[in-house]
Amino acid sequence: MGAGKTTIGKYLAQQLNLSFSDTDTEIEHRTGADIPWIFDVEGEEGFRDREQQVVEEMTLWDDVVLATGGGVVLREANRSALSSRGFVIYLHATVEEQTRRTRHDKRRPLLQTGNPESVLAGLMTVRDPLYREIADHVIDTDGSSPKSVAKRLVKELL
Repeated sequence: MGAGKTTIGKYLAQQLNLSFSDTDTEIEHRTGADIPWIFDVEGEEGFRDREQQVVEEMTLWDDVVLATGGGVVLREANRSALSSRGFVIYLHATVEEQTRRTRHDKRRPLLQTGNPESVLAGLMTVRDPLYREIADHVIDTDGSSPKSVAKRLVKELL
C-alpha cells in the first residue's frame, strides 16, 4: 500500500507501449461503488471475493500492465494467477515511506485507524513474503518519483 503501483504502472505501460489496467478501478467500475464503500458494506472478505474474480479475468488479458490492490497476494488463487500468467514486479516501499505517502489518504479503508503506521507494519509482515514468493523482479521505490522508478524498471528489464 502506497508503493506506487497505479502511478508507476501507468508510466511503465506508456514507456512499453502497452495498455494499463488496475484491478481496484475495474472493481469500482463493475460495482458502481468505491472501494471504501464496498469494505463498509461487504467487509474485507466481500471485497476480496470481488478482487479474486477480477484478477482471474484480467490476468488472461494480453499486452497489459496490470496494477493490483496491495492485499491481492493474500489469496493463493490470486498469487497463482499472477505468477503463472504474467511477469510480476514487486514495488517495495518501507513502512515509513508508505506511512508518509498515505498519511492524508482517506480512500484506504484499512488505514482509517488511530495508528496507521502500526497497521502498515502488520500488513508488511504478512504481505512482503507473499510478494517475494511470486515476484519475478523486486524494485525499491523509497525516495524515488514514480516516473524515475518506471524508467529504472525499463532499463533493468530490457
